[in-house]
Amino acid sequence: MSDWFFKQGGRDRIIDWLGIDSRIDSALADARAWVSDRWNSASSFFARFKLSGWRRLANEFASEALSLGTGGLVVLYALALPALVEFDEGRFLTGQYAVKILDRNGVEIGKRGILHNDAVPLEEIPDHMIRATLATEDRRFFEHFGVDFLGTFRALVTNLQANDVVQGGSTLTQQLAKNLFLSSERSITRKLKEVFLAFLLESRFTKREILKLYLDRAYLGGGAFGVEAASQFYFGKSVRNITLAEAALLSGLYKAPTKYAPHVNLAAARARTSEVLSNLVEAGFYSAGQVHAARLHPAKIVENRATNSPDWFLDWAFQEVQRIAEGKGQYVLTARTTIDLNLQKAADEALISSIVSTGRSVGARSGALVAMEVDGAVRAVVGGLDYGDSQFNRATAARRQPGSSFKPYVYAVALENGYSPRSTVYDSSRSCGNWSPKNYSGGGGSGRGLSLTEALARSLNTVAVDLSLKLGREKVLEMVDRLGVSGVKKTCSMALGDGGVTLIEHTGGYATFANGGVLSKPYAVLELTNSQGELVYNRERDEPKPPQVIKRPAVEALNQMMHAVVEDGTGTKAKLDFTHAVGKTGTSSSYRDAWFMGFTGQYVTGVWVGNDDFRPTNNVTGGSLPTQIWQSFMSVAHTDMNIRTIPGLSPHPRQVEEQQQLAELKRSDPAMAAAAGAATRDQRMPGPTRDVLKRLSQAMRKAAGLEPAAPATTAPAAEPARRTEAPATDTAGSPTQQASKPAASATR
Repeated sequence: MSDWFFKQGGRDRIIDWLGIDSRIDSALADARAWVSDRWNSASSFFARFKLSGWRRLANEFASEALSLGTGGLVVLYALALPALVEFDEGRFLTGQYAVKILDRNGVEIGKRGILHNDAVPLEEIPDHMIRATLATEDRRFFEHFGVDFLGTFRALVTNLQANDVVQGGSTLTQQLAKNLFLSSERSITRKLKEVFLAFLLESRFTKREILKLYLDRAYLGGGAFGVEAASQFYFGKSVRNITLAEAALLSGLYKAPTKYAPHVNLAAARARTSEVLSNLVEAGFYSAGQVHAARLHPAKIVENRATNSPDWFLDWAFQEVQRIAEGKGQYVLTARTTIDLNLQKAADEALISSIVSTGRSVGARSGALVAMEVDGAVRAVVGGLDYGDSQFNRATAARRQPGSSFKPYVYAVALENGYSPRSTVYDSSRSCGNWSPKNYSGGGGSGRGLSLTEALARSLNTVAVDLSLKLGREKVLEMVDRLGVSGVKKTCSMALGDGGVTLIEHTGGYATFANGGVLSKPYAVLELTNSQGELVYNRERDEPKPPQVIKRPAVEALNQMMHAVVEDGTGTKAKLDFTHAVGKTGTSSSYRDAWFMGFTGQYVTGVWVGNDDFRPTNNVTGGSLPTQIWQSFMSVAHTDMNIRTIPGLSPHPRQVEEQQQLAELKRSDPAMAAAAGAATRDQRMPGPTRDVLKRLSQAMRKAAGLEPAAPATTAPAAEPARRTEAPATDTAGSPTQQASKPAASATR
């Protein structure tokens, strides 16, 4: 090479590629050797744990058990979570309410909650009362931890052998959990909650505490909760002093308080008492000789005790008391409520007698009724046929499809958005997705034009659905929300009442119509006082003035339209001959639910008829049995002619006649006029007092020669003449049912 290359330093600048390659190779070899060493070390370590033979099999089983156990814990927690939500230990321990409940006139009608002042300590309850309870309800109470799997299996075998439910599997702790936290609803979900709550109770409280709570909380008939209250009711003495025969009678009531109540069916009570005495012998608590005297000398009950207790109303009112008193730090309270015992009795008789005499023959075995003033003051609640058999309140807790009785909410939206009762609509079907409504006749509509009033009176499904789609289903949802009705969802057939609502909320919605569009939310409590007599709550003082939620002209127009339903439509059996009646019938798909919702100027009443297990009735419609029940109750409920006028309607001719007679009486003798109107000026006056004053006023009028030739209008109205032809009926169905069977899904 030339000198020039060396002079420029070219040799020093040559890259040593071979050196770089050798260093890379060396680093990779070192890394591979390091990894290999570490791998060999780890392999040698873990080789110590290598299993074979039975050890490997056991390890596999243990691993699978761990995996399944972890998954099971996750599932178990998911199932237990609803029960954990129901269990409020802080409130349970420190916030137990004891409420004495009064009627609207201040007369005591019942108690709810734990007895604070007069509860009997467990140590003072006789041994034979405790033994009779355990022998009958839970013999292994001190051996299980909330759930008796052995006892449940034994009960299952016994029931299978008998082909009937002759023995229960619930422990005393499970029953307590149901009484404290849950409703009487019969469902798998409720049963699962009951099981987990039983475990929680067992983990928080001793057996003695659980037993004491059960003895204080169990319902034993006659409105009596707990053995002390029941002993006072049936025997007129404290549970401290009861005999073995009396203890056996009380213990027999746990299973079915009304069925075995001695004042209802003495023979059944005696037979049940004998079973309890036999249970005491079988459990080994007593010998046959020790219970022989109790068999020879059965318990005697105190005669002439009041047995009619408005339990459905008491339960609902107790819930409202707890809601109002929340956060006030007061737990011993007296509540004056809105109930009218005369109306409650009339409601019981109207519903129960109709279901027993007529309903069962047509496949309707249950029902409910709610009656309230137009401002929402609830006067009567009937939540079923037999409170002792089932405490589930169908009036306040059951959600059933309202059928066509939902349609007035749709028509209210239409009237607020430019429609009038005379507006022309068309009886033509309009599709929503793959579904189209059908009328009761089975067709998709005649296509002819008719008035909005006639469409409601005939309960045409096609028109109701068309209105909901034209106006927007969102507006219908907003309307029912304004009226306080919950549970309605946006569906194609929502206008036909396919969503579940409660009877009491539904009745409150109609009460707003009767109140001229002013919100009428159902309420039970007028005032609360604490144990010192201090006023804790007063509705008039503490509640805000209800707002106007529907425009007055729209409400008046709607009431006129619903009056046509009663006069010439599907609700003709609801007619009253002494005042105007307004309302709407409703029947759900497959005749599962039948409703009539209606009102006068004084009372708003809702009636539901159906079956608890959702079985269809034998074609019972809203225009049949529910309407008859409504008419029967309302005929008795109105004890005078001083009935307010329904917004949008003129006074009834008989009411006009009565007012004219009163005006004539005023001119002739102001003193007699004052006496004649005394029964109607103060609606808080007890029913018997009103009756006496009314009879007095009639006698005074006769003496003055002013008695009209016609029968006295203050007497309960006779049932009006019926139409010879069968009234139109109504049924409602789901979109799927209507798509497959168009004729069976329409409503009227």
